[in-house]
Amino acid sequence: MKHSKQTLIIAFALFSLFFGAGNLILPPFLGYNAGEGWIWVLIGFIISAVIIPILAIYGHSKLQGTILNFANKVSPTFAIVYSILIYIIAISLPSPRTASVTYEMAIEPFFQISSLGLSSIYFALVLVFVLNRTRLLSLIGKFLTPLIVILLLIIICLGMFTEVESIRGSLFNNSFVEGVLEGYQTFDAIGGVVVGGVIVISLSLQGKLNYEEKKRMIARSGLFAGLGLFVIYGGLIALGAHNSDVLVVDNRTELLSILSIQSLGNIGNAFLSVLVALACFTTAVGIVTGTADFVQGMLGNSQNAYIITAIIGCVLGVVIGQFDVHYIINIALPALMFIYPITIVLILLNALPEKWASKLIFRGVVLVTFIFSIPDFLKFIISEEKIAPLKEMIPLSENSMGWVLPALLVFAFLNVLNFRNKKPIQN
Repeated sequence: MKHSKQTLIIAFALFSLFFGAGNLILPPFLGYNAGEGWIWVLIGFIISAVIIPILAIYGHSKLQGTILNFANKVSPTFAIVYSILIYIIAISLPSPRTASVTYEMAIEPFFQISSLGLSSIYFALVLVFVLNRTRLLSLIGKFLTPLIVILLLIIICLGMFTEVESIRGSLFNNSFVEGVLEGYQTFDAIGGVVVGGVIVISLSLQGKLNYEEKKRMIARSGLFAGLGLFVIYGGLIALGAHNSDVLVVDNRTELLSILSIQSLGNIGNAFLSVLVALACFTTAVGIVTGTADFVQGMLGNSQNAYIITAIIGCVLGVVIGQFDVHYIINIALPALMFIYPITIVLILLNALPEKWASKLIFRGVVLVTFIFSIPDFLKFIISEEKIAPLKEMIPLSENSMGWVLPALLVFAFLNVLNFRNKKPIQN
């Protein structure tokens, strides 16, 4: 099939970027806590960590622009503010988390070094690679991710075939909602908005494909990547649930390490830890480089802007990356509750046909989503008791999804209004 090789290459790149080394610690612990409710957790997690990000890639296949184009229908000013927030979050949270995951999985069990020392060395090396771009990282990534995937599939298969007497009950009040919210922590929806634009630009630079060819290629690549993510994430969630009544752990990285030791032994676990560390490093380099590229483009392609942004990104990585994974995940929650609902509605609207997603609909749905997600953001800043009466008035707000129903209602209302305005007058 024409362009099939390039489609697979893009799909592999998308899978690697979405998968992110830091993300593999999330599904096993989610399944472990879900126990018998792991199917509902899986459904929720797949929606926010797989389906939404892949729809972002599909949206980019239609737009064939940058992250600014993704939010431009709301307004050019909003698009700039939104893009800046996305990149600030990217270098402040998922990038430092890669250092924390590296420390807990690959350094702390084997070497005597502080987390601050590791994050300092780690981001000093990141800065070197960002300032001196090289093909080494792409070559490492080309072989690195397949090795990690192979090892994870072995861990999943061996673990699932181990006989277990029972699976405990779920620790969650609502397993589905917990799955959706934990999917936020993958940052995959944000990654889809950012990475999709990068792929469009890369294909455009080749100058060999027309609009329809690029659209088909990007959309198919996203679908293939999504299937891969479904298999890995689903397998890890099921494996965590499979061991929920056998193991006693309270740490995400500890659980993955124990599961890998059970399946691969100490040597296999050490090998997996090294691969995870390398994958984390390439992810951090990609995030800092992408952020520096964005700032450079906004400031007239200034090389100084690129260098300063890279340095700031690495300093943030050192400061935040010294903390443990659990802490970083917790401090990420307010930012995610603020930016993720807006990101989700932008993705869904861009994936819809034009007739259902006019500028008016973009503006109305995004505004309502922002307003009704404020209580979910405020509960991390002020006492939850103070906003309890407000949350009680909003359906689904107790599940941190109070924006969903209002956004759907406004979307439906504005579409009906558009339809009636365009309907021919009957004599």
